Amino acid sequence: MYPPPHHQSHDIEKMISVLKHFPLGMLLTAKDGKPFVTHIPFIYNETSKKLVAHLDRNNPQLETLTENAEVTVVFKGPDTYISPSIYTTPQLPTWNYIIVHVTGRLQLINEPEAIKQTMVDMTKFLEGKEQNFILKKDDPRMERLIDYIQAFEIEITNCEGKFKLSQDKNSQDFENAKEELKRNSQKDVSIFIEEIYKKMT
Repeated sequence: MYPPPHHQSHDIEKMISVLKHFPLGMLLTAKDGKPFVTHIPFIYNETSKKLVAHLDRNNPQLETLTENAEVTVVFKGPDTYISPSIYTTPQLPTWNYIIVHVTGRLQLINEPEAIKQTMVDMTKFLEGKEQNFILKKDDPRMERLIDYIQAFEIEITNCEGKFKLSQDKNSQDFENAKEELKRNSQKDVSIFIEEIYKKMT
């Protein structure tokens, strides 16, 4: 990842925070020069310090998920266009964003009870504080599903954080860019979602 020093973050806690707040990652692998990309949720295991996820066994990317294969996962946080109009000094248009690239070694999880536990753990994390749904390991639907998914974990070997947040600007412009990122991250996208759903029917 292209890392101008003022945009590069080495703060592991901030990078892990991105993973937790935006768990839908892009799993990147390759075989014989052919790239594979799948968008799936990941959880960060606080004990093992590993990423954990599942892949549908019908996904062609599965053939690249071999033991100890090197993989990359990209996590995308908030992003926004930054208009020069928000600055107190003359600037050009730009785009600010928060991105984390995680590289690591893949380890397959094939033991049925361990697979179930990863599903329970992921559901608990994604349900959040409310826990409106609790997945139990003895749920009979788990037995039917287990043959159709491949669970795996990634031992993290490197993390790269690129937080392009107008750090090279003066303190007021830096603050203005922060507020713009916050404001645009809260935009109502309900009309857009309605439009997309209409095209699906």
